[in-house]
Amino acid sequence: MSVATDPQSPAPTGPSPVVDGGRRRVVAMTVWGVAFVAGWLAIGLPTDPAYAFLWIWAGTVAWNSARPWRSHLRFARDWLPVVLLLIVYNLSRGFADNGAVPHAYELIVADRVMFGWATGGQVPTVWLQQHLYQPEVRWWDVLASWVYFSHFVVALAAAAVLWMRDRGRWAAFMRRWGFLCATGLVTYFLYPAAPPWWAAQNGLLEEVARISTRGWKAFGLHGAGNLLNAGQIASNPVAAMPSLHTAFALFVVLFFLRATRKRWWPLLLAYPLAMTFTLVYCGEHYVIDVLVGWAYVGMTFLVVGLAERWWAARRARRAPDRSAGEQSPAPTDDKVPAGR
Repeated sequence: MSVATDPQSPAPTGPSPVVDGGRRRVVAMTVWGVAFVAGWLAIGLPTDPAYAFLWIWAGTVAWNSARPWRSHLRFARDWLPVVLLLIVYNLSRGFADNGAVPHAYELIVADRVMFGWATGGQVPTVWLQQHLYQPEVRWWDVLASWVYFSHFVVALAAAAVLWMRDRGRWAAFMRRWGFLCATGLVTYFLYPAAPPWWAAQNGLLEEVARISTRGWKAFGLHGAGNLLNAGQIASNPVAAMPSLHTAFALFVVLFFLRATRKRWWPLLLAYPLAMTFTLVYCGEHYVIDVLVGWAYVGMTFLVVGLAERWWAARRARRAPDRSAGEQSPAPTDDKVPAGR
C-alpha cells in the first residue's frame, strides 16, 4: 500500500524580498547621506525647524523606501502641527526681548556663590575659557560644536524613530516636549535673562568669547554652520533662563532611560553632561540656567504624567456609563391595546 504525501513546494528561484528590500534601503540611505552632506556644505547644518524636518522626513522615506507613499504622507500630516509650533516658538522668542534691561547680575552672583570656592571667585564660564580657550582650535572645541549642534536634531530624530515604531509613545513624547517648550517660552517673557557672552559685552563680566561654532574650522568647514551662525545673530539674547538646550538633552535621555539596559545608562547620561559643559564653556549659559532647565524637565514629567493619569481615569469612569446606555433595551408597552 502506497502512502500519499504532499508534494514539496518548489524552492524560490527569485531574489528574497527581505534581501531585495535591504539592498533598496542601503541604496536609499546612501543617497540621503550624500545629499545631506552636500546640503550641509552648501547651505549649512539643519538648525531651522522646517529645514531639519525636511531632512528627517527624507530620512524616514529612505529608510522605509519599500512602503507606499501613503505612509510617508501620513508622517508629514502628523508632523505638520509640530513643525508649525516649533516655527511659532522660534519666532515668538524674539518678542520676549521687549527692550527692557535683561537679568544678568543675579545669575552671575548665583554661579559665583555655587562655584566661587573652586574657581577663585569667578563664574565657571570665565574660569573654563581662561584654562581651555586658545587661539587655535583644539579637539574639545570640535566636540563642543558637535554637541551644541545636536540640540537642533536629537529630539526631532528621536521623535521620528518613535513615530515609525510606536505612534502611542510618539504622542506621549510630543506632549511632554510641547509642555517643556511652552513653559520655557513663558519664562522668557516673565524673566528675560542674558547669557555670559552678553554680560561680558556689557561690562558685567571679564572677557567671554562666544565659541560654540568655532570647531568647524578644524575641518576647514568655515561655512558648515552658516544657518547656525545666522540663527545666533538673529536669536533672542534674553532667552537664557532656563537653558532649553540642556533641558532637551536631559529630557530625551530620561524618556528612553527606563527602556534601556542599565549598562548603557552612563553613556546616555553623559550626553546632558556634555551639553552642560558645552554651554558653560562656550559662553551660552550659566550653570544656574542649566539647573533650572533640569528642574523644568522634572516638572514636565510630573505634570504631564499626572494629567495623563487623570484623563485615563476620567475615560475609565465614563466608559461604563456609555456601555450601559448602549446595552439597555428600548422601553416597550406590554399593555394590550383597548378594543381587543
